[in-house]
Amino acid sequence: MRLCVALLSLSLCLGLMGHVRAQEEADDMEMNVEDAIDDMQEEDVEEEEQQAPTSPPVPTVTYKAPEPMGEHYFAESFDKETLHGWVLSQAKKDGIDEEIAKYDGKWEVEEMKDTKLPGDKGLVLKSKAKHHAISALLLRPFTFDTKPLIVQYEVNFQTGIDCGGAYVKLLSQTPDLDLEEFVDKTPYTIMYGPDKCGEDYKLHFIFRHKNPKTGEFEEKHAKKPDADLRSYYTDKKTHLYTLVLNPDNSFEILIDQAVVNSGSLLNDMTPPINPPAEIEDPDDHKPEDWDERPKIQDPDAGVWKPRKIPNPDFFEDLHPFRMTPISAVGLELWSMSSDIFFDNFFITSDRNVAERWAADGWGLKKAAEGAAEPSLVNQMITAAEERPWLWIVYVLTVALPLVLIIVFCCTGKKSSASTSAAEYKKTDAPQPDVKEEAEEEEEEEEAKEDFEEAKEEESGLKDKQLLLNLSYSQMRPKSEDDILRRSPRNRKPRKD
Repeated sequence: MRLCVALLSLSLCLGLMGHVRAQEEADDMEMNVEDAIDDMQEEDVEEEEQQAPTSPPVPTVTYKAPEPMGEHYFAESFDKETLHGWVLSQAKKDGIDEEIAKYDGKWEVEEMKDTKLPGDKGLVLKSKAKHHAISALLLRPFTFDTKPLIVQYEVNFQTGIDCGGAYVKLLSQTPDLDLEEFVDKTPYTIMYGPDKCGEDYKLHFIFRHKNPKTGEFEEKHAKKPDADLRSYYTDKKTHLYTLVLNPDNSFEILIDQAVVNSGSLLNDMTPPINPPAEIEDPDDHKPEDWDERPKIQDPDAGVWKPRKIPNPDFFEDLHPFRMTPISAVGLELWSMSSDIFFDNFFITSDRNVAERWAADGWGLKKAAEGAAEPSLVNQMITAAEERPWLWIVYVLTVALPLVLIIVFCCTGKKSSASTSAAEYKKTDAPQPDVKEEAEEEEEEEEAKEDFEEAKEEESGLKDKQLLLNLSYSQMRPKSEDDILRRSPRNRKPRKD
């Protein structure tokens, strides 16, 4: 059986190799044929294509622009095909060369290059190695008091990302806010979103905290997520980024509606919100005769440390959620990669409303991408059609091991009957009819029982014969020699 399977696998491999070689020879011959023969072949191909059955259509998802279904502060799907309501920055960035200081990066409203959802448009960063800045006012300012803040939007790195960001800034409500002068130094309350340069994959969450004593602002950075973010920048799929801030100072960061980072504004930001209550005295100095040996008799000596004094700048802010109100959303980016796709910006205080918006927007994209994505088997077949030698690889790596496993698992030890049958085939000698394995086992059991019975009968006959011999010896008369040998006169005298 195993030999047959091995021969079958070997013949299959040889057949595929022959098919590959024949295909290569056919390709070489086709390259050398004349133009007239080429025309004939093209006609044959057209006829075959007309006769060939058409492949089943790929399931499609019909696009419908999402509509906000509840309280919200901002909603933008770009399906009006214009930048209505958005303002391009006309400013220049300070402190750099004049040639690159201007915010002259190009923006367009268009579909993705390889869209799976016709009709779905978004905001696309078109140029690279340039400064880009664009912003829009909220429907009304958001005030951080008793309601949570939920910000979400979609990003697709259509051509990958080498060095650049796709983060959003929530601009602070200030009297002098001018969107045409939007630059990197424009005050913002929150910066959130993906950023990457080299092999450093980041997901920013930064907010500017106001010192209640000095009135100055300081950036507070969330801890780095534990999740591996690489695939979100390299798979060229649309991903949904969501930030949730709660009045109890907790926060959540989600990608594709899955939490990748969470924590507390009080405990998980760098630098901390509140400074230490005590600090080292900057005016304290180590005495000249101080003994810094680690092991000495004086327990009050050792390594010198300055004494602690109350921190004059100490404050305690137990409600960092109460940030500066926001009145606009903006993108202020520098990127070495182009064609970054943004879509479906949404700001609300109701999580259910945000999830509904996500389902109507990003959910459709996800379904369309999944429907258009070929299965693994189809990908393998397509690759093998382009490279016929892959069929041999598939057989050696998949089919052959599978056949061998089945053979070893399903076949037992060879019986003597099968061995003898093989010998009969080799010698062409006549052989008895082959019986079923069950009948052979029954006959073996019956033969064993017959043997045991015959053995018992033989043992009984032997016992009977022994008894007969013993009886006969006792009944027959004794010979004269035996009588004389046993007579007292013939006994040898004892030596006393």
